[in-house]
Amino acid sequence: MKIHSVIGGGGVKLHVREWGKVDAPPVLFIHGWSQNHLCWRKQYESELADAFHLVAFDLRGHGMSEAPEARDNYTEPQPWADDIAAIIDQLGLKHPTLVGWSYAGFVICDYVRAYGQDAIAGINFVGAAVTLDRAAFGVLIGPGFLDHVPGATADDFPSNIQAIRAFVDGCTARPLPRDDYAIALCWNIVVPAKVRAALVTRVIDSEDVLSALDRPVLMTHGLCDTVILPAMGDQILKKCRTSTASWYPETGHAPFLEDPLRFNRELAEFVGKARRT
Repeated sequence: MKIHSVIGGGGVKLHVREWGKVDAPPVLFIHGWSQNHLCWRKQYESELADAFHLVAFDLRGHGMSEAPEARDNYTEPQPWADDIAAIIDQLGLKHPTLVGWSYAGFVICDYVRAYGQDAIAGINFVGAAVTLDRAAFGVLIGPGFLDHVPGATADDFPSNIQAIRAFVDGCTARPLPRDDYAIALCWNIVVPAKVRAALVTRVIDSEDVLSALDRPVLMTHGLCDTVILPAMGDQILKKCRTSTASWYPETGHAPFLEDPLRFNRELAEFVGKARRT
């Protein structure tokens, strides 16, 4: 494992880690709202590292990446796009497959809108969000997220703790093993409430990006997801002509944690397919 400090959009320092073979097909993992690169542990500590060049990082404002104060570091699309472009460029990733969980769906669409598709091989949207507005509440975005936003974004640490505990509990259809749950709770709680709040104030419609995609897309979604509802996955399938579906029964918002063997197998197959297309 190697650690890098990559300078992203607006000069923000991003904490980036890589595993596996640097000359193998690259996979760039992008986590979601209030998360951290550690969420991909069951991927980068698996046999995937024997076959691929795996890269994961902490989004701006999360984990060990820099967390600038100004809200426009989080509310504008360009910094997110620039972050992805900087990692691809500075680590020399040649046509990576982008794997985006939850809020990372927005980040990937920010990148494609700003930089196009030429530098990537494909996209795996994992429980990913692509639409954010009030009309999506309760239709595309569910109570597993909406019920906890007020407490998670409040300027009150006890409220943050209560909300984040409930949010982590609701991310999976079944309770995580004790160690996995404890680590997940830690990486969630370290994100400043102001950062969480800024992220959810955006209004986003990614239909333009999805309809223009010609790279292969795998839409992975748990059928029991109450955070980003399965209807969001259906929207990706409807708008993106190159997309195929992988639905996970009895699975919540984190298929890569809840069924890592299947997830890793399907990801390996998809990376191979994407690079042959």
